[in-house]
Amino acid sequence: MKIIVILIATFISFSAFGQSYKKTICEHRKTYKKDFKKEGSPLKPQEIRYLRFFKPDETYRVSAAFTRTPDEQPFDMVTSSGKLKKYVKYGELSFDIKGEQQSLEVYQSIKLRTMPQYKDYLFIPFKDTSNGTMTYGAGRYLDIKIQDIQDNILVLDFNKTYNPYCAFSDGYNCPRPPAANHLKIAIEAGEKQYAKKK
Repeated sequence: MKIIVILIATFISFSAFGQSYKKTICEHRKTYKKDFKKEGSPLKPQEIRYLRFFKPDETYRVSAAFTRTPDEQPFDMVTSSGKLKKYVKYGELSFDIKGEQQSLEVYQSIKLRTMPQYKDYLFIPFKDTSNGTMTYGAGRYLDIKIQDIQDNILVLDFNKTYNPYCAFSDGYNCPRPPAANHLKIAIEAGEKQYAKKK
């Protein structure tokens, strides 16, 4: 009887955590959509309804081991327009998704780190095998902050992946994910392909 009670309690606890996590992602997406109503948005208010997302999936929320790379030199990251943007490799992430070992590089914008409000922002552009079918062909982005890394561990949540502005409209300089950040698996989490044709 005691074992049954423990199993039921565990199930209820797990179910409650799952619901709580789903709610957290839904709130995150509400904020994301709200940002498109601000000045400079690539979307008109009536176009926000064409944003699409995968259902929240906790298997794409992983603990990643972080390695700092302090001696890296700034480099030019190519953008969709052909213009170059200065970044520096800040570190490397190593993690496991569905039994497969993966790695990604983390970058810091040389321009943004000079601004007090953005000095701790880090950038993870990446491609995966879902690009061009389920997701935007040129890849997607993740943003994190330096303080998100605790004891060389980062909780990497692909449910928060988003499309660059170039997925919605032309005329933007969207960084292209470097070759080191081309994953050979499908990341079926986060933002999907925009549903309206340009």
